[in-house]
Amino acid sequence: MAFKDVLLTLTSYPEPTPVSIVNDAVSIAAALRAHLAAISCEVHVEVPGNFLAKAIIDIPGIAAHETAKSRKSAKDLLAAFEAAAAKSGVTHETIFEKCATHRTPTLLVYYARLRDLTIMPVPASYDLWCAEEIIFESGRPTLILPTVPRSRPFQLDTVGVAWDFSRTATRAVSDALPLFDKAKKVRVVIVTNEKSFDSKHSPEELAKNLAHHGIDVVLDEVDAEGRPIGEVLEAYVLSRGIDLLVMGAYGQSRWREVVLGGATRSLLLKPPVPVFFSR
Repeated sequence: MAFKDVLLTLTSYPEPTPVSIVNDAVSIAAALRAHLAAISCEVHVEVPGNFLAKAIIDIPGIAAHETAKSRKSAKDLLAAFEAAAAKSGVTHETIFEKCATHRTPTLLVYYARLRDLTIMPVPASYDLWCAEEIIFESGRPTLILPTVPRSRPFQLDTVGVAWDFSRTATRAVSDALPLFDKAKKVRVVIVTNEKSFDSKHSPEELAKNLAHHGIDVVLDEVDAEGRPIGEVLEAYVLSRGIDLLVMGAYGQSRWREVVLGGATRSLLLKPPVPVFFSR
């Protein structure tokens, strides 16, 4: 099934999402020929119930000021989105919500569960918990976009797949089939000397499976050579001209680590290209 209904999340507080994310998301929606809905929230900063603090520092006044700041950022972002989507001819809608800070992840998960794909900017440290909630709890794939402005419109010439024969990697491949169908080439990378495989022939079998879908597949092996998996994949992506990387998202107990084997979250926090996560 193609991605026809896509959600874009735009952060309004404490720092607004860069407008470059809006342009990239619109470019992706145009490439997918998908409807794009952008959501941004007016965040209500909660005031602690301390009478003395309120009297001395005027916390309610500060909270009201920060809420107004969030409201303006949200509306400005949605206006920029409207203009970019209209200019590109992308069918679109805007969603403006109001919620307390701690309720934002739950609200976004609600909307994400009702879309084919959610696009998010790279999360800042204060926003990481929100990104993880969407990736792990929405039940839908998530595309993380770098915040560095692109030098050219988004393209799907080459899609990379981080493959380790795990359930989550398998889920990611299945969810990404609509992307593979639009790509000119799909490169499957297997990182050796990093973890053992349950099936050493699985890359070839995966290539055969994708070939039945009419997808041109290239298999690559990269030796980890003692490097962290995130560093290996970043170097691979940059050296092969990958436009988008597909991979599974791993979660472990209360401390969640995202990317292959749960070894690092570097590709969530500093992706060199858009990264498609699936759980």
